[in-house]
Amino acid sequence: MKKLTIALFAVLFVAVACLFFLHFTGEKDKKSAKETSQTEVTAQGIAFVNIDTVILKFDMYLDRMANLMEKQKKAEAEYTSRKNQLEKNTADARAKVDKGLVTRAQTEEMAQALDMQQQELAKLSNDLQSNLLEEEQVMNRQIVDYITTYLEENKSQYNYQFIFGKSFGSPVLYGDSGLDITHKVLDALNQKYKAEKK
Repeated sequence: MKKLTIALFAVLFVAVACLFFLHFTGEKDKKSAKETSQTEVTAQGIAFVNIDTVILKFDMYLDRMANLMEKQKKAEAEYTSRKNQLEKNTADARAKVDKGLVTRAQTEEMAQALDMQQQELAKLSNDLQSNLLEEEQVMNRQIVDYITTYLEENKSQYNYQFIFGKSFGSPVLYGDSGLDITHKVLDALNQKYKAEKK
């Protein structure tokens, strides 16, 4: 019985030693496999840029956004002016009707004219909003095209086969910081844009 207990203890000890050995050597294998895969990824020419950071800190975007905001202010001023004119015309018409200074036919004509002004104001508001939205979309496409064209023209400088655009909600959920070339690209884009702007 004693020999059986010693034999079982010896088998158990060997099994624990094997598990211990496999566990710790397996970790090294996993680490080296991870390091190898990162090296392979880098060797494959993959990088990414945080596209939100590039766009929001790109001087071209800031210039064009300032221009768009100026247009928006002008559009708001035009709308406000037309709205104030409509309110003034409405108040004048109401005062004339209240004082009995106009006939029923004139009252109907004024009501129709005010209704037409109201429709024109609503159309103006829709047109201004549509135009600004379209300009913003075109601006964003132009900026992304500028960035893409720059990367294509300077691909030999970056020496990557793929440069992904990472942003919130994009398909790229994670990128190793060693593959992030955001600031390098942003600096180069700003230098190029400043040189072209002169």
